[in-house]
Amino acid sequence: MLIDVKIKKIVFKLILLLFCFSCQTNQPQEKISDVMSEKLEKITLGGGCFWCLNPCFEMLNGVYKVTSGYSGGNYEYPTYQQVSTGLTGHAEVVQIEYNPEEISFSELLDVFWYIHDPTQVDKQGNDIGTQYRSVIFYRTEEQKVLSRESLKKSQATDLWKEKYTTLISPFSVFYPAEDHHQRYYQENPNQPYCRTVIAPKIQKFKARFNYKLKPEFQKENSELAGF
Repeated sequence: MLIDVKIKKIVFKLILLLFCFSCQTNQPQEKISDVMSEKLEKITLGGGCFWCLNPCFEMLNGVYKVTSGYSGGNYEYPTYQQVSTGLTGHAEVVQIEYNPEEISFSELLDVFWYIHDPTQVDKQGNDIGTQYRSVIFYRTEEQKVLSRESLKKSQATDLWKEKYTTLISPFSVFYPAEDHHQRYYQENPNQPYCRTVIAPKIQKFKARFNYKLKPEFQKENSELAGF
């Protein structure tokens, strides 16, 4: 009996030590996560179908989260079907959370100008309607100034021949899209729209911004890998 009691005490102490060790090892990870979240900033961009923008921005080094959703309208908690009518005032957008120490606001806009046509009014290709407008929703006065400067700088290049029509509007609220719209291309690469519209855009983007991509996406081949 005495031996059993001693064994039980030893086992209890071992369990207690393991529990304490587990708490200590998890604590730094939580602190790192908290510190990182404090560093992250947000930018909200509309440039046509959010399925097209999401995969490109997600590949950029310094970008930690990309959420597809709706912004710019007065309709609360809109659905995809409602936004698709063009009557809610909302645009399809992506909300990007990024670390400005790794990638700047202006660098994100450089990508933005490249992966959509900022000269089209309320449309992108065959996607037509106010929900597909080109727009930057700024959160601060600094973002407003940088957005205007970036637009002028890009328009002065030969990237697009026509005049830019991108709206620079104050941010009000962002509504995340339904779950099945999040990372849509990554989950449905063989869907016809993904193959014919999004895949070529991603290849063009990867070729142009390869040096800005996360290591797992810096691939020289023509296959869409890494998702």
